[in-house]
Amino acid sequence: MASPMSAGSFLSRLKAEGITVVEVGDWEHHNRNHKGPWGPVHGVMIHHTVTSGSEHTVELCRDGYSGLPGPLCHGVITKDGRVHLVGFGRSNHAGLGDDDVLSAVIAETALPADNEANTDGNRHFYGFECENLGDGEDPWPEAQLEAAARAAAAVCRHHGWTERSVIGHLEWQPGKIDPRGFTMAAMRARVRDLLQ
Repeated sequence: MASPMSAGSFLSRLKAEGITVVEVGDWEHHNRNHKGPWGPVHGVMIHHTVTSGSEHTVELCRDGYSGLPGPLCHGVITKDGRVHLVGFGRSNHAGLGDDDVLSAVIAETALPADNEANTDGNRHFYGFECENLGDGEDPWPEAQLEAAARAAAAVCRHHGWTERSVIGHLEWQPGKIDPRGFTMAAMRARVRDLLQ
C-alpha cells in the first residue's frame, strides 16, 4: 500500500529525471480531495487530450469544463516535451475502471481485458495528459514520448514500482481509446529502460 508522495517530492522527482517542468499557479493545492480520498496510489495512467495548442490544453486540464471540473490530471505533457504541473492530489482523470486491472497493476502482472467500470481510479493513479488530437494521425514528437516515459519513471522510481505499474486509460476503462498513436507496450519498454 503506497501513500501518495508530497507535492514537493513529485516536483523534485520529475526534475531529477531530467524533465523540464512548468509550475502552473497553485498546482500543489489544486485538487478534488473534497470529493473523495487520494490514495493509496498504485500506478501511473497516461492519456491523450483530444486538443491542440499547448496553452489551451494546459488551461483546459487545469480548469476542466462544465461537465468535469479540473484538475483533469497532475501533469500535462505538451508537444515540446515540457511537463506542466496543474494539480496535485485527487484529480478527474481516470474515472471508474476495472478492479481486475487494478489488482494486476498492484501485483505488477499482465493486464486482463478491462470489461468493468466498478473502481475509483482517481483515487489510485497519478495521471498525465498528453497534448494530442488522438485521431491516430496527429504526430507524437520524440520529445513528448520521452517526457511521458520520464514522468512515469519518476513516479515509479519514488515508489519502487516497475514499468508494469504504468497503464493507458484504454487499459483501465472500457470504451476508452487513449493514448492513441503509440502502444502502451512500447511506452512501458521506455520506462523499463529508464529504470534500469
